[in-house]
Amino acid sequence: MIERLLVLKLDAVECEAEAWLNGIPVARAHPGRPRVLLPVHEYTLTGDNQLALMVWPYPATMAPDKAPPQQRVTANGRCSAHLRLLLPRTGKLADEGHARTLGQIDWAPDAGQAHVAPLPLDQTLNLPINFPRWRWVDAPAIDDSPALHALVAEQTALWARQLTEGQPEAFLAALRLRVEEVAAAYQRDARSELDRLRVHLLELAEARRLDWLPFEPAGLVLRRVARGRLFECLRADGTPWLSTKADADGRQLAWPLRLTAVEGRLYVLR
Repeated sequence: MIERLLVLKLDAVECEAEAWLNGIPVARAHPGRPRVLLPVHEYTLTGDNQLALMVWPYPATMAPDKAPPQQRVTANGRCSAHLRLLLPRTGKLADEGHARTLGQIDWAPDAGQAHVAPLPLDQTLNLPINFPRWRWVDAPAIDDSPALHALVAEQTALWARQLTEGQPEAFLAALRLRVEEVAAAYQRDARSELDRLRVHLLELAEARRLDWLPFEPAGLVLRRVARGRLFECLRADGTPWLSTKADADGRQLAWPLRLTAVEGRLYVLR
């Protein structure tokens, strides 16, 4: 088990902000969720890494070619966003007082200061880590197309139906590369992780927890990430495409899917 976690910390005050690492959006903070803290080994590369902060981002489902021009905005002096990449000391909390700060981006304009929205800020970091070269880095760039859209809509609906019926193997096969790489990123055993996930999916099916939200192809949005090498499957409201209805206790399950397509087959890489 890994002893020290590389953690991303995003804070947003009276604004919305999104954190990106190597071309992949990993966290979004807003007034309803002003702080996000998560480990990011599986998005991190040996050598140069691009850390980026987008203040007032467009909706995740907005296609780049449909995005309106940036707007000129005057700061009110209360909005701010802060992004940190932290390496906490062993056994300590992930905050600046107990961690080594490997990268940071801050935005805190004075009242009356003009800026554009969305506002992109980024920096390149050379990190003292030694991870394998993740497969998504070398995946071919993919353009959205009606054929790709139809393939994703059909295949994800099939996975959902099979999961409900207690047949997770096709979904697990598509997830295998992701499971292997995330296990490597956190020094876990890949076979054990895959077995644990299989048991979890079977338990959810047995408990009848997999009552999915409708899979309407017209509502599927494919967001290109990782510099066009992956596409994230979203609903029109920006939530993960593979999501269940809320149960009687208000609990909802959602699986983010960042996919690539090779020769008509889908693979979940993140």
